[in-house]
Amino acid sequence: MSKTAGTLPDPSRWKALAFIALAQLMVVLDATIVNIALPSAQTDLGISDGNKQWVITAYALAFGGLLLFGGRIADLWGRKRTFLVGLIGFALASALGGAATGQAMMFGSRALQGVFGALLAPAALSLLAVMFTDAKERAKAFGIYGAIAGGGGAVGLILGGFLTEYLNWRWTFFVNIPFAVIAAAGAYFVIREPAGGRNRSPLDIPGVVLSTLGLVSLVYGFTRAESAGWSDSLTIGMFVAAGLLLLAFVVTESRVKSPLLPLRVLTERNRGGVYLSLGLAIIAMFGLFLFLTYYLQVVKGYTPVKTGFAFLPMIAGMITGSTQIGARLMTRVPPRLLMGPGFLVAAIGMLLLTQLDIDTSYAAVILPGQLLLGLGMGTAFMPAMSLATHGIEPRDAGVASAMVNTSQQVGGAIGTALLNTIAAGATTAYIADHAAGAADPKLLQLQAMVSGFASAIWWAVGILVVASAIAVTLINTGRPGTGAATGSGDLADGVEDEFKIPVVAH
Repeated sequence: MSKTAGTLPDPSRWKALAFIALAQLMVVLDATIVNIALPSAQTDLGISDGNKQWVITAYALAFGGLLLFGGRIADLWGRKRTFLVGLIGFALASALGGAATGQAMMFGSRALQGVFGALLAPAALSLLAVMFTDAKERAKAFGIYGAIAGGGGAVGLILGGFLTEYLNWRWTFFVNIPFAVIAAAGAYFVIREPAGGRNRSPLDIPGVVLSTLGLVSLVYGFTRAESAGWSDSLTIGMFVAAGLLLLAFVVTESRVKSPLLPLRVLTERNRGGVYLSLGLAIIAMFGLFLFLTYYLQVVKGYTPVKTGFAFLPMIAGMITGSTQIGARLMTRVPPRLLMGPGFLVAAIGMLLLTQLDIDTSYAAVILPGQLLLGLGMGTAFMPAMSLATHGIEPRDAGVASAMVNTSQQVGGAIGTALLNTIAAGATTAYIADHAAGAADPKLLQLQAMVSGFASAIWWAVGILVVASAIAVTLINTGRPGTGAATGSGDLADGVEDEFKIPVVAH
């Protein structure tokens, strides 16, 4: 993946950037656009409350579970071919989702979108890394790419609102098709497969199978706990299976010649600290997106468009935290002094949101809570992305980058399932305690729902505090530029721009 010395830069690289960024925008947009459409889709397709998070989880899990594999496939097949297959597959999966007639078809289409997204995202990043060989140009290209795709979160929330309200929730899926067709046509004619970019070492099939099955078992265990309880035999069985499969994956990776995930990437304490604290922070974030969407639409009666705009303070906080605070201080203070306090500020924002009630004021509680959450997360994520590939060998740069995205996607899937499980349990308990004296069953249902959300948000506060403690304890590197130079070649230089995207988005 490193640049070849003495080769001329690709003359069509700037045109290629436009189509690659468009494809990335589509993947990012898809993560949030469906959040807004979910209550309408749930009603139309008759999806139960216990199963609704699978619309989000199926996508995040397939995406996260297969990212390492997707990056490896791009090296094996060629980046351009993988990129095109990912785009076309994503468009077809989106068409299937838009045409869904029941919950099984909806969940299947979301999982397929995740599969093709996992091919698309690593191929897009590595194409940029090999096409832009000049350091200044590369920084500019990754900056543009990061900004376009980073704005996808806000675009998704607002576009999702408009499409759901004025057309139909199905258009939140169909909108991907023109994006994919334009990006695929442009990529086919403009992008040239870089010479000598393939990695022909054999594919680690056992690693792919064990990691994917292990992650699926883990998330299914959390999801199953909601409907059947933590002591249910299948729930326990899933957790045991996940533990055994992931342990087998680690053992396999330590023994095979060409591992899918070389263990040296995980065992360095700074990178390990980044993956762990980042995954935990995302667990806290994802559940909140789901709760706030339902709170604003079901309890407060916001329209989908108004809900989309109501999320903007969080997006604004993230952009400010990453570009104004994180980026400016990153070269002046050690990463842990940005990450630890960043996660704590986010926890304070989350703490405000535990005050949710049926008549909570948006301006007094929800807006400042979102701002603090966004500011804290943005500040913490900027150094985290940079640190994730710090000091990595060139041959591991792709897999280290994919691990950041994997920890985010799997954290998101677990977060949605775990916090939804906690919220559902607290809701049921509230109804059982208050049913006897309730005059208005509908009001009781809403009060119970909000009580469930508040209980789950308390857990999210605790998870963010733990993420902060891990960042401060495990991460011990100095300021970037004061320690050893990174050896991650082209990819490391720009990777922080790309990998802040999923976070801004979801």
